[in-house]
Amino acid sequence: MVLSVAKMCDLAAAASLASLCTWDSPAGMASQLSRIMRPDDANVAGNVHGGTILKMIEEAGAIISTRHCNSQNGERCVAALARVERTDFLSPMCIGEVAHVSAGITYTSKHSVEVQVNVMSENILTGTKKLTNKATLWYVPLSLKNVDKVLEVPPVVYSRQEQEEEGRKRYEAQKLERMETKWRNGDIVQPVLNPEPNTVSYSQSSLIHLVGPSDCTLHGFVHGGVTMKLMDEVAGIVAARHCKTNIVTASVDAINFHDKIRKGCVITISGRMTFTSNKSMEIEVLVDADPVVDNSQKRYRAASAFFTYVSLSQEGKPLPVPQLVPETEDEKKRFEEGKGRYLQMKAKRQGQVEPQP
Repeated sequence: MVLSVAKMCDLAAAASLASLCTWDSPAGMASQLSRIMRPDDANVAGNVHGGTILKMIEEAGAIISTRHCNSQNGERCVAALARVERTDFLSPMCIGEVAHVSAGITYTSKHSVEVQVNVMSENILTGTKKLTNKATLWYVPLSLKNVDKVLEVPPVVYSRQEQEEEGRKRYEAQKLERMETKWRNGDIVQPVLNPEPNTVSYSQSSLIHLVGPSDCTLHGFVHGGVTMKLMDEVAGIVAARHCKTNIVTASVDAINFHDKIRKGCVITISGRMTFTSNKSMEIEVLVDADPVVDNSQKRYRAASAFFTYVSLSQEGKPLPVPQLVPETEDEKKRFEEGKGRYLQMKAKRQGQVEPQP
């Protein structure tokens, strides 16, 4: 991997994190990882790339879910990422800070594992810690002998009945949304000659990547974290082209992994602007896989997600975003859909704000 978790947290750091990053997790189902942020993890402004953090989140989730799925005697497996729920980038992380990633299993169904991951940043000069990310991920265990075989997940013991019931509701909701998303993501991003500024075509971007061994799991298919990092890179390029300023990831809507990507495939990661508010941009990212060495399989949609970015000044202050100009009927439709998601999330955030006494 290009990015790997450097070392386990020591006991003192783990104890400190436990008091700051907590979730309703069955007893014993938790682990912590940490590493220092380096210059190659960050953009020109010194802020750590959202894709770098997403990749660390996925690594932590893969470790704990794979460990749990192999906790009983039986066929050995590796947990594969199926979905990442919405995650917000609550605070920027900078070069020299230590990222602490805490992962805990919060629910298991017959064939899937729900993992809650929290990310804290620590300034090791001052000792200051702050929460930067919270994410929920879903994994499925795939047999080491047969990559197409999904194994059963060992159950966990819940501390209370409501915990299991709440987890089951989350499981059913994400399963339904993942299926709906797969069927409505059939279109592709086409290049346009001489596009006008502030249009969808002007900023849309694509990245082509040959999947090598370092990108893959023991099965020979791509790590979810590798895919997410590439998706964030493309979304960042789209946002920068549109604004021509420093940009940072603000949030990521649910990332759905529709199908596995095998070693040797050529993947095309495409991004296009779908909606702009006064100070944010929504970018749709699509991942298509082309099994060039296997003539029996056609190009297919492997993953999809919506990323939200904000534009920042040199001082790190939010800047107004140039308004997107949708041209075609499809672009106008996607703009209205993006506006609906924006307003829905805005209302949800306002509802979470406690009234002042």
